[in-house]
Amino acid sequence: MAATIYHNPRCSKSRNALTILQAAGEEPEVVEYLKTGWTRDLLESLFADAGIAARDALRKGEAPAKELRLSAPETTDDQIIEAMIAHPILVERPIVRTPKGVALCRPMSNLLPLLAASLQGPVTDAKGKVLVDKEGNAL
Repeated sequence: MAATIYHNPRCSKSRNALTILQAAGEEPEVVEYLKTGWTRDLLESLFADAGIAARDALRKGEAPAKELRLSAPETTDDQIIEAMIAHPILVERPIVRTPKGVALCRPMSNLLPLLAASLQGPVTDAKGKVLVDKEGNAL
């Protein structure tokens, strides 16, 4: 099983996760979820495997989250998942699945245990910002 990143190319955190995966020698499947959308089965599987609830992966600041009152304590995970299916932007990013597990990679340090190989040297983004230092610590 290869790595998969549920990716939004407009998001710097998502781009950084992809850069780190590639620096570790991964050739991940890139799923642009804003184009493909989500299914209930996929979201439930990702959340269960990551050990998080739908509420933990909710982008609370997005307009649909506010309009639908998804942060309200009485809102159920089922309601949140339905909203995520209708509005894919509501899912926090990036989510990465590898043979080692699944993680919501915020903070980016959540990604490092999922890598098949240790990173050698620092990893930088396209602008030269260090994402992972030479000791292998995500910054």
